[in-house]
Amino acid sequence: MPIVIDRNIPAFRELGKERIFVMDKERAGTQDIRPIEIALLNLMPTKRETETQFMRLLSNSPLQVNITLIHTESYRSKNTEAEYLDRFYRPFEEVKDKHFDGMIVTGAPVEDLPYSSVAYWEELTRLFDFTKTNVTSTIFICWGAMAALYYFYGIEKRPLSRKLFGVFAHKKTRFEIPDPLTRGISDEFHMCHSRHSTVRQSDIERDGRLLLLATSHRAGASIISNLDHSQVFVLGHMEYDRDTLKKEYERDLAKGLPIERPFCYFADKEGTRINMNWASSSNLFYNNWLNFVYQTTPYNL
Repeated sequence: MPIVIDRNIPAFRELGKERIFVMDKERAGTQDIRPIEIALLNLMPTKRETETQFMRLLSNSPLQVNITLIHTESYRSKNTEAEYLDRFYRPFEEVKDKHFDGMIVTGAPVEDLPYSSVAYWEELTRLFDFTKTNVTSTIFICWGAMAALYYFYGIEKRPLSRKLFGVFAHKKTRFEIPDPLTRGISDEFHMCHSRHSTVRQSDIERDGRLLLLATSHRAGASIISNLDHSQVFVLGHMEYDRDTLKKEYERDLAKGLPIERPFCYFADKEGTRINMNWASSSNLFYNNWLNFVYQTTPYNL
């Protein structure tokens, strides 16, 4: 089954070029089916690229998925024109009385700020509370994961001495009883990271309300969930495209920022070939999540 989005949003054309089955809302309305309702709070400045990346992953399942794009009102992105946000996104206040089967909260380039200094922190905490009552399962990504771990569990983010940047090998931690989110994923798999902060694995392991699902020798704790999987925390970026890290690397070089070549990313010394070895596990992880949501969400939202 397809993902259902506005046919005018750029992702509709991009996914169509990739022969991914997308359906516009008019056609979806003619089908007698209960679609999965997924909300995406997009905090990234590169909104078009980020929304397309997640829609690509969510489209790879037999379920019909309706996407609602959400933006913050207390801070309007300077990198995305207001007309685009007003056309395709909805403010949180408009959806605060709705219920969703699932939600994704992206990362944001505000790692260096204390949480209380983030312009939209108060609004974000209201949305965090909303996920506890109105969403069956929420995935928090990168900074969003660290912020949610702090808000819900008091786990502090820790600054890194240098940017964690590249593609890193990870190992699953639960084998006796396979976790529904990592079922079918190889014992060792790869994931992209691009961040200046982390959370201590020991803090996760000490909290009996949390499960560590995947960890990395270099990147640390990377996939975490609470006991009933209503909250999932992914500190890396499974959604990244082949060239996302390359663009970030070139951007930081152009700005004169201290940046190293992304770890285990380029397949040659010149940096022209990219070894994309995270796509299969990423698709399987999000397919597992949608399947978990489908099996646990109430039929009548």
